[in-house]
Formats: sequence, structure tokens, C-alpha cells
Amino acid sequence: MKKLFLLTFICFVQFSIVAQNPTPTKPRVLISTDIGGTDPDDNQSMTHLLMYSDLFQLEGLVSSPSYGDGNKEEILRMIDLYEKDLPKLKKHNKKLAQPKYLRSITKQGLKGNASFSGFTKATEGSDWIIKCAKKQSDQPLWVLGWGGLEDIAQALHDAPEIQNKIKIYWIGGPNKKWSANSYAYIVKNFPNLFFIEVNSSYYGFFSHNNEPDTVKTSDYFDTAIQGAGHLGKDFKSYYDGEIKMGDSPSLFYLMDGNPDNPGRESWGGSFEKITHSPRTIYHGTTTLKDTVAYCSIIEMHLKGPKKELPINTVCFTMEIPYGNNIQKWSGYYLGNGDYAIRYIPKKAENIHYQIRSEIAELNGLEGDIVVTNLWPGKQQKDSYILGNNWYSDKSDSSLFDGKIQGGKTILKWRNAILEDWTKRWDWLK
Repeated sequence: MKKLFLLTFICFVQFSIVAQNPTPTKPRVLISTDIGGTDPDDNQSMTHLLMYSDLFQLEGLVSSPSYGDGNKEEILRMIDLYEKDLPKLKKHNKKLAQPKYLRSITKQGLKGNASFSGFTKATEGSDWIIKCAKKQSDQPLWVLGWGGLEDIAQALHDAPEIQNKIKIYWIGGPNKKWSANSYAYIVKNFPNLFFIEVNSSYYGFFSHNNEPDTVKTSDYFDTAIQGAGHLGKDFKSYYDGEIKMGDSPSLFYLMDGNPDNPGRESWGGSFEKITHSPRTIYHGTTTLKDTVAYCSIIEMHLKGPKKELPINTVCFTMEIPYGNNIQKWSGYYLGNGDYAIRYIPKKAENIHYQIRSEIAELNGLEGDIVVTNLWPGKQQKDSYILGNNWYSDKSDSSLFDGKIQGGKTILKWRNAILEDWTKRWDWLK
């Protein structure tokens, strides 16, 4: 009898580790995505969203590409594929979203990143965020950021009253590099937002304990997706069918347990409060004696000639090697001979940069900086102080997945997530 009880208890514990916990209410969701841009993992995540659309009150699909060629037409193309598969899907789940409705909530946001001010002008996408946020509801609007923050920052700038009506789960990391100015605008002006800033944990979903952003061989496509309808055929177009889906943890988070408690165990990660967003201001170029935490704001001010130029005019670029390429980042004129740039590194490394400009005093300047591997690191005198509802990747070293801070808080659920998805792929076979 004791052996039977022990066996039952062990099975219960094992099940409870991977079991999906119920979400209290079906969450209101708006997606901001750079789909169609340089990283096709958004297409993979969009496929997942469409196949699980019954679990969310979808209110917006906003194209917000801070970098690359993302556009709402790519969202609409994915909806077209979903519509072709919907008859088979609906045999198993009649609550999936209607394609006509999904098209009606698809909007175009800003193409490109914001200037030093962090905002530019209203877009169809930013206006839609405001409209959805202002709806009468007992629930907040969850804004899931899969790309840049430009339209979210614009919406907050144009209607600051919505800050108490939205909750944000943002996949930062590389997206922070492209949205450095919009991110700085938000943390400076809206520190009391409910904001889950995920700079590294999400890598745990597709990591192999190696460098971030790598996709390794797996057999999930061959065993679960191959032959599964139009969405399945399209999935092969992204990383040759290998699983990345770096934005999907935002969906997992809302599918498993109470999203109002970021510290809980969940499919989409477990997070801790942070009290500051690190920023270091330099007046002049830097050297290897200068050290910052990864994903922190480097704000560099350079002295140059006083010119009669509009504020936020692009006057120089900072060039940084990236693999076999060179990434170029815009620097701006702030008036009175002050030229400034923000840069946010996505990983621990030593960075060397060069300044290119038609302004002789700036052209040819170069420097170095050391980036460390623990976010957010120590508070600096120029750091932005945050309110009580800003959360980020857990800093406990035991939760690192290789070099990935907080990675194990998602890695541990990967099999359960994919097994659950396999059931829905089977509907299309």
C-alpha cells in the first residue's frame, strides 16, 4: 500500500512539474511585431498565435518594424494561410478566431526607429493601441512586444493616460538595440508601467547552451509539422523548419497561470522586480576601462561645432562590427554643439566602434567599451529609477542556461509546450 501511495505521489509530482495551470480569465491581447523583417522567428510565432487564437481576446496585430522591411502585409499573408487551414482546425476547436476579424485589427505602425527624442508621429498602429487601451473593460490590455517599441512609445506619448490600462511583456535583447531611443523615452517618462522586460530568458526556449540567437538542428518539424496543412508547409520557410520562435514566450506567459504575478513559475518564464534601468552617460568616446552591463543604455555626447540645424537631425553614424558585417547607428544633433547617440549592447563582449560624419570634428573618432554578462548590474548615477511593477530576467546564477540569464525558467517547459502544440499540428494532418 505504501509503495502504491509513493508511486502515485511521484507521478503526481512529475505531472505537476509540466502541467499547464489555468489562466484566470481569457486575456485581452495586442501584438506589436516586426514580422517580415530581418528575423523570421516572428513568422513562427505568428503561426503559433493563430493556431491558439481561441485562448486570447485578440484586439490588435500591429506591424512595428524598427529595423528591416516588416509590414502589415506579411501579417495578412499569414492570416490567408490560416484561413486555408481553418476548416480542419475548426473540426477540433470552434472557438478559433475568424480571419475577417483578424484582418480588421491588423494595422501598420512606424517603419524605422525613432530619433533621439524617442517618438516621432502618430501612426495607424499607435492610434490603434490607444483605441484598444481605452476600451471599457475590467481587464488590462496586454501589449506583447515582438519587435520595436516605437508605436508603444508613441501611443504613450500621445495618450499618457493609457499607462494604467496596459501591461507590457516585451522581448527586448536585440530589439533594444534598434529601439534604444524609444526604450529610453519609456523608462524615463513612464517608470510606473507594468512592464516585463525580457532580455535573455526567452533564449531558453530554443537555446543549446551556446551563443544567443543561434538555431540548432532539431527534429520537431519532421516529427510534428511535416505534412500539416498550409501553415505547416510555410513553417519550413523559416530556419528550414527549425524551432526558434523567440517571441512566443510572451504567448506562453499568458497561457499558463495568473499573468498578474510575474514571479510565478510559468511556461513564459519567471521574473523578478528590478529597481533601475542602467544608463551610463559619457562625454566623449570610451576606452576599455569603461564597463557597462549588457542591455544597458550607453549614451554618448560628443562636442562639435554649433550649427543651425533642427534638433534630432542625423549628423553622424557609429559603426560597429557584427559578424561579417558592419552595423551603423544614427547619432543626432541636440543643439549648442552637442551631438549624441544611444546604443544598447545585447550581449557580453568587447566592442570597438568608429564614428563617421561629414563634420570634420567628429569623423574618424573611435573607441572601445567592455560589456559584462549580468543584467541590470549596479545602479549608476545616471540610471533610470523604476517603479514597483517593472520586472526582468531572474539573476540567480543557478537559473542561467549556459550564458543566458534566466534561461532555465523557460527551458524547463520547452518539452511540455511543444508536446501541447503537437496536438494542434495533428489536427491539420
